[in-house]
Amino acid sequence: MAERTVKIASSSGLHARPASIFAKAAGEQPATVTIEKVGGNAVQASSILMLMTLGAGHGDEVVLRAEGDGAEESVNALGDLLEKDLDKEE
Repeated sequence: MAERTVKIASSSGLHARPASIFAKAAGEQPATVTIEKVGGNAVQASSILMLMTLGAGHGDEVVLRAEGDGAEESVNALGDLLEKDLDKEE
């Protein structure tokens, strides 16, 4: 299992557009990835509806965990994505 803790950089947090971009990227990963707010429950990273339930805002820390082939690469790719302001991405 691979794990990485990151801070959410998007100004709106993990809501609407950033959640959509992140969920799509998570669904394209070879490993199964979960995300949780520190101290919260883990949810499937590829589900936009589950991402919205996290209530993760700008600057909040989240933990990404992945299992399976490409787990390390998956958490790194998704962690790098969360560290960008996805509200400003083209």
